Amino acid sequence: MDSQNDKPGFWESAFNEKGEMWGFAPANSAVRANDLFLKQGPGKVLVPGIGYGRNARLFVESGMDVTGIEISETAIAMAKKHFGEALKIYHGSVTDMPFDADLYDGIFCHALIHLLDAPERAKLIADCYRQMAPGGHMIFTVISKTAATYGKGRPIGPDRYEQFGGVNLFFYDEDAIVAEFSGAGLLSIAPISENQPFFFIVCRRPLNDITS
Repeated sequence: MDSQNDKPGFWESAFNEKGEMWGFAPANSAVRANDLFLKQGPGKVLVPGIGYGRNARLFVESGMDVTGIEISETAIAMAKKHFGEALKIYHGSVTDMPFDADLYDGIFCHALIHLLDAPERAKLIADCYRQMAPGGHMIFTVISKTAATYGKGRPIGPDRYEQFGGVNLFFYDEDAIVAEFSGAGLLSIAPISENQPFFFIVCRRPLNDITS
């Protein structure tokens, strides 16, 4: 990667200094994702960038079998402290997916893909789609160009800026979402409010799609 966003040291420092920095209330996107996953029935859910599990808690409490991927060993230790064996977490970067050969009924990737550069974003989408079970859904949340921070910081590419002391952010509009997700079963795009304006992206793998 061309930034600290996906390097262990960046996140180790953040979690060591700030602990459970987002609290334990789930993101609005996680609540919406949980409702969607429950409509298709509790199943296996993959959470790339699981952190210390604040959003995964909702899925676990709804009876889902949750697996995470997390680059920070400190965050994994916090998750284990809070959830014990209720979560299976692979230690590593999402750019190194896949970590197993399983297929998942749901995939929830919150506020992560916009930290990556274009080739890494394409790989993450493709890797997640390949691990989505036929009929399953994957959900990504991304920061919107309507955010007040859009255009701030050091430009490092189209709609991409270095901000907050080294965080690289790619800001999305609907055209960018269609361009990146249209080949991955894009089903819907909706605005959603988190700490900043986000998009809530839903993709579905057709039931008859059994390709690897």
